[in-house]
Amino acid sequence: MSEQDYSQSEMEKALNSVQEIKVGDVVKGEVLAIDDNQLVVGVQGAGVEGVVPLKELTADRNAKIEDQAQVGDVIELVVLSSLGHDKENGNYLLSRRRLEARKVWSDIEAKFKAGETLSVKVTEVVKGGLVVDAGVRGFIPASMVDDHYVDDLKSYVGQTMEVKIIEIEPSENRLILSRRELVKAEKEAKKAEIFAKLLPGDVVEGKVARLTNFGAFIDLGGIDGLVHISEIAHEHVNKPSDVLKVGEEVKVKVLNVDADKDRISLSIKALQPGPWDKIAEVAPVGATIEGTVKRLTTFGAFVEVAPGVEGLVHISQISHQHIATPNEVLKEGEVVQVKVLSEDPENKRLSLSIKALTEKPGEEGKEEEATPSDYEMPETSNGFSLGEMIGDALKKDSDDSDK
Repeated sequence: MSEQDYSQSEMEKALNSVQEIKVGDVVKGEVLAIDDNQLVVGVQGAGVEGVVPLKELTADRNAKIEDQAQVGDVIELVVLSSLGHDKENGNYLLSRRRLEARKVWSDIEAKFKAGETLSVKVTEVVKGGLVVDAGVRGFIPASMVDDHYVDDLKSYVGQTMEVKIIEIEPSENRLILSRRELVKAEKEAKKAEIFAKLLPGDVVEGKVARLTNFGAFIDLGGIDGLVHISEIAHEHVNKPSDVLKVGEEVKVKVLNVDADKDRISLSIKALQPGPWDKIAEVAPVGATIEGTVKRLTTFGAFVEVAPGVEGLVHISQISHQHIATPNEVLKEGEVVQVKVLSEDPENKRLSLSIKALTEKPGEEGKEEEATPSDYEMPETSNGFSLGEMIGDALKKDSDDSDK
């Protein structure tokens, strides 16, 4: 073989050894130069060069190309298109970003088939839902963000959340995700856990979730319990919103747990000092205090001397003069001065007198002393005698001359 024939043979072997590149091929390229915001790379095994623009290196629009690669680096790339037809000197458009996306789509498809979830980060709010970063762009429709309607989705931006894959189509860059079912499942698990350990009498902390006309719903960390309006405070509450605010942290006592009906009854007032706890300070025996007539009955008048504390002025203690009914002398809403005759905090009973503060006709300057028989009567469950409640045992005034 002549020298000329040998050289031609070696050249043919070299040319034949050059790898032919097709669109879609994955190749390795050595960075030869960084020029005009793009990489110039030599495709290994092909003897040709290609270019990688910054936008094909990363999806970060603010990135600098110098931070993406250095001369001499060897990076894996995918061929996007041919920029020339010369096999030896032709150029190709290459991409690292799309190769990485291809791998991400492959991983997501595998998770979809296995029924696994994805961890994604919310990047922005758009019309109809949330855009998320799952390695590729994903979308969560507004109706699938939570288990209830969310008016403002802005609070989710920046959050990382677990989602379920609903629909995937890599060729169209379509990835539809949902968080709703996972939220429901999580709440059901928390609910079961709470019902399993919560018992009547327990004291727990919660947050006011919602306010209604009949009470407040307290979030106990996965399930809501109800504080009825009558259990908010010892004093009368017109509206729960007068006392509580949504988002407020509160301590509550568990009154009842009904797992079958998903109901938990709570109380705030059960953890607060009752109005009768300090009655000895508010209305000590023998003291003269001011009160408001709240109710009139046939046997006397109930006078409120402190929020939630009412005492009875028996009909015999209203006036020195004989009266048939209390409304001959008093009216509801009237403010009166009363003297405390006796108190029984345990049974919530307070005996009061109006006439003890007035002079008896004919005995100016001499205050009539009330006797135990004026106010000591058998008690019922509400703190007053049966005779008081039905008017069958009205007492006579101690001075018959007043009749």
